[in-house]
Amino acid sequence: MVSDAEMRERIAAARSYVLVLLYVGPNYDPERSRPIIWEHGRRNMQLNDEGILPIVCPANDDSTLCGMGIFDAEPDRVAEIMDGDPGVQAGIFTYEIHPCRGFPGSTLP
Repeated sequence: MVSDAEMRERIAAARSYVLVLLYVGPNYDPERSRPIIWEHGRRNMQLNDEGILPIVCPANDDSTLCGMGIFDAEPDRVAEIMDGDPGVQAGIFTYEIHPCRGFPGSTLP
């Protein structure tokens, strides 16, 4: 069991991140938008390689949520990055920004 002292230690070590939720935009059409979506993915991989977007999770259900990402940057910088995304610029995607906290050691296997 995690003790109160361990909880306080972990909470004190939490860092700020930015969660981005990516949604279907007004021009979303998976077939016609495929080349732009491809470039969106390429850009995400570059941001991941640079450590700016350490977590990228495309959604694969039939909802309007297209995916989520966790950025290691300030909210204003994340808004600039997202506004420059080719899918956002083309109206294929919209997004929401949510400042959040993450705990050291949290990883995907």
